[in-house]
Order: sequence, then structure tokens, then C-alpha cells
Amino acid sequence: MSGAADEARRAVAAVWRAESARVVATLTRYTGDFSLAEDLAQEAVADALAQWPSSGIPRNGAAWLTTAAKRKAIDVWRRRERYDARVAALAHALDEAQPDADPWDPDEIDDDVLRLVFVACHPVLAPPARVALTLRVVAGLEADEIARAFLVPTATVQQRIVRAKRALAEAGVPFEVPPPAERPMRMAAVLGVLYLVFNEGHSASAGEDLLRPDLAREAIRLTRILAALLPGEPEAHGLLALMELTASRFAARIDARGEPVLLADQDRRRWDRGAIARGRAALARVDAMGRGRGPYALQAAIAECHALAPDVARTDWALIVRLYEALAQVAPSPVVDLNRAVAVAEASGPEAGLRIVDELVAGGRLRTYHLLPAVRGELLARLSRDDEARAEFAAAAELVRNERQRAVLQARAAAPGAATSRAR
Repeated sequence: MSGAADEARRAVAAVWRAESARVVATLTRYTGDFSLAEDLAQEAVADALAQWPSSGIPRNGAAWLTTAAKRKAIDVWRRRERYDARVAALAHALDEAQPDADPWDPDEIDDDVLRLVFVACHPVLAPPARVALTLRVVAGLEADEIARAFLVPTATVQQRIVRAKRALAEAGVPFEVPPPAERPMRMAAVLGVLYLVFNEGHSASAGEDLLRPDLAREAIRLTRILAALLPGEPEAHGLLALMELTASRFAARIDARGEPVLLADQDRRRWDRGAIARGRAALARVDAMGRGRGPYALQAAIAECHALAPDVARTDWALIVRLYEALAQVAPSPVVDLNRAVAVAEASGPEAGLRIVDELVAGGRLRTYHLLPAVRGELLARLSRDDEARAEFAAAAELVRNERQRAVLQARAAAPGAATSRAR
């Protein structure tokens, strides 16, 4: 590859990564067709790769891509014999376009991107399709990048994206921010997708690596954009706070060999103080709105307790228990109860935590969740009930899909009393 071609390839990749959401959103607004807009944007990227090595890299690459894609839209409509007022309007807009104008200010995010996020996370799509489409059209990731992140074949991701576009078209999903009456439910879907992406980066569900920081960072970036678009939406800021505070520990969560390091053993000097400050600031914005803390903000408050504590022993476990109790009120789930059991064990002793865990076992709702036997094994080990702990760790190792986590659980099953690693 020549130097000019390589430079152009890097420039196109950078522009696409930073501005793809805005380009696709703008095209969707012009064409009224989400699927067509994404296809046109991809064709414009191909043109850029071919032309920029000889013509030079434009000052405003995103505007260049948008203009090129709009011209292709006109060609499409001509071929479809729909050369009507829509073409005239678009042509007029092209006359006014200035490809070498100042680049978009990244801090000035228009409503088109917000519309795009809501379309990609529309309820007519299944959760895996929402994730794939969001990462493709909002984050600008290629299908093979998404496939690698979620350990599925590239063809699977491509099929999900194609089917998602078809489903949106068949449902006639409009390119718009939902009306206020629908916004809470739709907002929950958007935040749920972003949290799902972050969690996969925070704790990989399968594979050999415990963390996928790139995926987590992408989720944080998108959530930051969403929070900027919706400054009065507390849960957007709550989710951002939760992500920042959780991600602050990434560097200390694995050792040099990629092995997991439990909370009690982490070198807290390696925690990212900048991320902690950003997370606390986002949580403060939630509180400043005066509308109470939702599920994400409550979880962020728990993460803040950990971030401020000098070590596990001096963590305010009583406050964490109260926060989990509040979380169970607004978002009840057996996973919340399991996490509360861990906090109760730290605050009041392993017997108290074990009683909650045993209630969850009796309820049977987490029978396939590896952390249920893992937590029970940990509490049993702290009570010196080693044979029972060994069985629980072995059961957890059978359930988990991540190789790093499985190795840790197998080691605990072999020697349950060797360490009583406190708090996950």
C-alpha cells in the first residue's frame, strides 16, 4: 500500500469512527430511509478510499462523505424513476453544502444522532439485534469487529443487521425521537442496550479474556453522547456515572498474565482517579436534578462507596447494604438480592449473607447463574465448611463460560480454605 493510500485509509477510518453516527443520521433524515442511508454511507466510504489518495484528504471528511452519499441518493432515486421534488430539495441542499467548511464541533451534537440511537434500539428489534445495529450505525464498528467482541461469526452479525433493517422498514419505524409519553420505555431500552455492551466489556461472558476494555470504552462514549443529548434525563447520567466508576478499576482487575484480581487484593493506586472524578460528577448531576436516584444511579452510588474506600475492611458496607435495599425496591431482581447478600456478609458476617443466598437457592430463579454457587461457596469457606464450599465452587465452574473465571473457580474448588477472597 502506498503512503498516500495508507494515510487516506487511516483518515477514512478516523472520520468514520468519530462521525459515522452523524453522517448516517443526516442521511436518514434526508432520505427518510434508515437502511438506504447506511448503504449510501458505506458507498461513500468506498469512494473516499478510492479518491482521497489522489485528491487529498478533505478538511471536513464527514461533510465530504455526507455530500458524496447524497449524490448517490439522487442516483438511486433517478434509477427508481422517483426524480421528484425530493431530488430537487436535496440538490438545492447540495448547492449550499461546503465540503471544506469547519469540521463539526464534537461538543455540538444535533438531534439527528439522538433519533438514530432511538431507531437502532427500537422495541421491534430483539436485544441482540439492537446491540449489533447500535454498534454498527451509531458506534461505526465493522461487522467483524462486533463479531470478535461478542465471539460470534461475522455472518451472524451481518444477518442480524440485515434483519434488523428489514424489521424496521416493515414496521415503518419513523426517524424521530419518541414522543414524551413513550420516551420512558424507549429510553429504558436504549440505556439497557448500552449497559449490555458495557457489561460485556466489564466481564466477558465467554472466551479467554476477562475484560474487553475497548467494548466498555465504546459503551461509555455512546452513553456520554446520550447524556449530552439529554441533559435533563437523570438515568442517562446515572448510567454514565456507573460506567465511569466501574471502569475506573479495570487496570487493577487483572494481573500481568490476565488473571483476575479480586477486589480485596487489588492495588487501589492503579484505579483511574480521573474516571472516578467523572463518575462522581455525573452522579452529582443526578442528585442536583432532585428527582431521586433510579436503578443506574443507585448502582453508581454503590460503586462510589468502593471508589472512596481505602480498602475492603474500611468500606462503608452498612451504606452499601442500604443502597442495595433501595435498589431492590425500584428494580427488584434475584441478582440484586445476591449482591446484597455479599454486602450483608461483609457488614454482619457470613452467616447473615448465607441466609439470603439460601433463600435464593430455594427460589430457583438463578439456577444457571454461576455467581450464585460461587458466592455460596465463598461464604461457606469463610465458615470453614470446606466440603460444601468445594462442591459449590465446582458447580460454579461448570456453569461459567469465561475461561479465566473458570480457572479461578476450579482453584477455589481444589482448596476452598486457602483464601477467603472477600467481595467481588
